[in-house]
Amino acid sequence: MTESAPAAPFTARQVLLNQRPHGYPDDTTWSVVTSEVPAPGDGQFVVRVSHLSLDPAMRGWLNDFSSYIPPVEIGAVMRAGATGTVVASGHPSYAVGDTVAGSFGVTEYALSDGRGVTHIDLDTCGAPTWLGALGMPGMTAYFGLKDVGKVQPGDTVLVSGAAGAVGSVVGQIAKAMGCTVIGIAGGPDKCAWLSEIGFDAVIDYKAEKVLPRLREAAPKGIDVFFDNVGGDILDAGLANLRRGARVVLCGAISAYNETSLPAGPRRYLSLLVYRATMAGFVVFDYEDRYPEAVEAIAGWIADGTVVARETVLHGGVDDFPDALLGLFSGVNTGKLVLALDDRVPSAG
Repeated sequence: MTESAPAAPFTARQVLLNQRPHGYPDDTTWSVVTSEVPAPGDGQFVVRVSHLSLDPAMRGWLNDFSSYIPPVEIGAVMRAGATGTVVASGHPSYAVGDTVAGSFGVTEYALSDGRGVTHIDLDTCGAPTWLGALGMPGMTAYFGLKDVGKVQPGDTVLVSGAAGAVGSVVGQIAKAMGCTVIGIAGGPDKCAWLSEIGFDAVIDYKAEKVLPRLREAAPKGIDVFFDNVGGDILDAGLANLRRGARVVLCGAISAYNETSLPAGPRRYLSLLVYRATMAGFVVFDYEDRYPEAVEAIAGWIADGTVVARETVLHGGVDDFPDALLGLFSGVNTGKLVLALDDRVPSAG
């Protein structure tokens, strides 16, 4: 062991899935408990969690149906990406004091064997950015745009949910590649920020009719549509494609809390008319190439090409349920993160 294990286990507040929600998660969805996290054995280490990632995909993980990842089990710690510091270790690759990122869950301390865990450099970027532009959202933006969207210089790129963690990075990468970029977002503040970071046109879906504004902004049509929203926004994009367009299905946040299946795309025949393609993808399929994306995005952040923005909430794990709901009401610009500033010291 690289460090001797502590004499007592770590004591951690944790959020467990109590029951599956019908619609929006509420107080009955969760239970908050104090649990003992065991001292690490050989090949294990304990992480003191510092920041929790809040992602739209979390809502899908609560549903008990077949998907790209198994649902969170009833009674299990809620799944969540997180950053933290190794505080005890029996693992040769993770020393006490190392800063790491991984799927540690909504907990103050987590026991890990290193699978899916990466070292992070806080001198490069702060912990919230390692959950945003250098984390799963950034990987999603990079591979979704380049590999699925097959973006090319000169393309006109439409991004929905453009002020969110994924969309804001998509738009900035597209600009770096020489594209014209149109964003759809909600509210004047978010739209103004998108203009500041280089989007060529921004549509406020809360104040404007999206389809006519889109036709004004892209009179020759859209080459790549990176959709995070679904519903009416997806239909508006489908109505304004260009021949050979690529529609990237990343998410459908407009429907995640619906209690029945939403209506499917009404304008899907645009794919036929414009000889377009529409493809979904899961970022985990590109895991072996994450270092490529991290290197590229970190370089863009360093030279100012990409602005990484996070909305950081402060509190304890008990604040996770409300923080998650804030994601769906649009409290965030850029990545939404919960910093665990309010915690009971470990007894271990």
